[in-house]
Amino acid sequence: MSAPGQFICAVSSESTDPSPRGVEFAHVIDVIAEDASTGQVTLIMLESRPWDGTELRLFQLQEKINAYLSFALDGEMAEAYPQFAGKKLRLQLDCVGMPGDDVVGFLSMVREQIAFQDINLEVRVMGEGGCGPGCGCHPA
Repeated sequence: MSAPGQFICAVSSESTDPSPRGVEFAHVIDVIAEDASTGQVTLIMLESRPWDGTELRLFQLQEKINAYLSFALDGEMAEAYPQFAGKKLRLQLDCVGMPGDDVVGFLSMVREQIAFQDINLEVRVMGEGGCGPGCGCHPA
């Protein structure tokens, strides 16, 4: 059994699957994890690139969030992972650096809107090393 607060990944970061991951790949679910102590399901978006302040990067993030919400709310997640159906949901953005004011403002608006669906949004700044060996945040 997992320790409290430890995540069980449905999509392993150590997978040999060559599928691309990251915010720039909007229709790829990077990581799905379940908190073993709470049962909360977390959809994790990986951003391994430093924030550059461009409209393109903000657009890519918007598209990624929209795809994740569609995956969760339109039944795809429940169909692909029935063990997660009906569980509390959180979106999480793991990034290498602190987002700029434009991204922070956008994420604040998203957080407010998805709260109506009882979905939380968190941002974790992981630094250049990612979240640890084998995390999948950075290409090998």
